[in-house]
Amino acid sequence: MNITVENIKCGGCAGTITKKLNAEFNTDSVKVEVEQGVVNINIEDNKRDEVTKVLLGLGYPETDSVHGLSSAKAKAKSFVSCAIGKMDK
Repeated sequence: MNITVENIKCGGCAGTITKKLNAEFNTDSVKVEVEQGVVNINIEDNKRDEVTKVLLGLGYPETDSVHGLSSAKAKAKSFVSCAIGKMDK
């Protein structure tokens, strides 16, 4: 499944997303296309809501799913997730 998300800026972001989704869903199939803002994970379609919830928790909400203050909070979380991803390299 492909999910287009906001706030992906670099490889640090991609690393955090990949590590968290692989661990959370017991897979090694996560791929992140930074430039397109697309997260691909090879799991059952009925888990889409669970995946988007994890992504939102990391600061990478599905495109157009959050607005206003929620969007600002997601951006702040994504900066932290990005920094953690860069340190884990």
